[in-house]
Amino acid sequence: MSFTLGIVGIGQFGTHFAELFSAHPDISAVYAVDSVPERIDAIEQREQNPVHFAGRFSSVEELLASDVDAVAIFTQRWTHGKIAIQALQAGKHVYSAVPMAIEEEEIREITRLVQETGLVYMMGETSQYNAAVVLARRIERSGAFGEVFYAEGDYVHDMDLGFYDAYKYSGGDAWKSTASYPPLLYPTHSIGGILGVLEDRHAVSVSALGRPDTRGDGVFDKDVSMFDNDVSNAFALFEMDNGGAFRTNELRRVGYPSHKRESRFRFFGEASSFEETVDVTYWHDKKSVLEVTDLISTSSTMSLDDPRLKDVSPTLRDAFVAGAARSHHQERLPAEFQGKPNGHEGAHHFLVDDFARAVTNGKQPMVNAWQAARYTLPGIIAHQSMREGGARLPIHDLGDCPLPVQDLDADQPALDEAGIQALLAEV
Repeated sequence: MSFTLGIVGIGQFGTHFAELFSAHPDISAVYAVDSVPERIDAIEQREQNPVHFAGRFSSVEELLASDVDAVAIFTQRWTHGKIAIQALQAGKHVYSAVPMAIEEEEIREITRLVQETGLVYMMGETSQYNAAVVLARRIERSGAFGEVFYAEGDYVHDMDLGFYDAYKYSGGDAWKSTASYPPLLYPTHSIGGILGVLEDRHAVSVSALGRPDTRGDGVFDKDVSMFDNDVSNAFALFEMDNGGAFRTNELRRVGYPSHKRESRFRFFGEASSFEETVDVTYWHDKKSVLEVTDLISTSSTMSLDDPRLKDVSPTLRDAFVAGAARSHHQERLPAEFQGKPNGHEGAHHFLVDDFARAVTNGKQPMVNAWQAARYTLPGIIAHQSMREGGARLPIHDLGDCPLPVQDLDADQPALDEAGIQALLAEV
């Protein structure tokens, strides 16, 4: 059974995902809402690869009052929680870009509404299908890591590499006030990559520090910031429920080629470990070292000069073109996605497919409201810790999803050393 979808926010990401939602066979019609209607006009009228919306609404409220079945939220980061709550209250399934919310109360209300209504909620965390995360998750599911006692996840994206242009595009004349968005309130690319591998783990406490910005260009300026934030680089150490720990860095001033790899991960288990760098990635145990770079290398789905990317900064475009890797479960995707744009190391196709099939199957996706809370809430508490000088604060986990959950990759083989060797032999 197919369903209808309304996209809220036809900006750089909304435009990109509109093409994928429109192509999915389980979605019968796609509608659009944007405070700048010209953006809807542009995607409908472009010469190549236009998206033909079934209609448009003048406001979020008008969309929520309609009989459209689901909404996909691509608005400003701090608005997601409020809109998701309104949509669930209106009886709509929800796909939300990251983060889930920036207030603990919003997160708890979303989970309460999903449990009460049975509606589908999904947070579109790209790290869930980052090629390295997919490979590490397959290794973890085989038991080859043993008990993982320590992990690292970094989101290393320098402001100079596209973020200035992105904030100017979305923030208008007041863009400097929004470009100061606190790093730890955008934690899901780093935390999600770790807990997307360690699926049975969650954070129970955190201590975090932040370094005030020194550029002096008026962006991370408390007098300008709508978030009262002057921190551009933040660092958090989380305690896990198994007594181990994981560390994340959220860096916005860093000499690092984030256009090549903006998220990176390391996992240390009692039996084996996994380490990712910009260009080389290894799995190793106490006897062997295997380079697995070829298993996470992604193909390109479109040219960096494609007209569909004209509103995206050239230094951000790599994130919108990276497609399939050897570690991905490509066979599960609909044939209609062949040749469609992808991004974030092959994640976009899987995110859209997860949501569409969750709605049609009547089950929650892997990054359901409870898992999204585990990716998001620790960052909110870490931000509080940073503001309190690094005080260790408890994280009150919301528990496992109490509703049926679909795992569309459950039949993908887990990988021990022999499995990794076999997969490398196929490259």
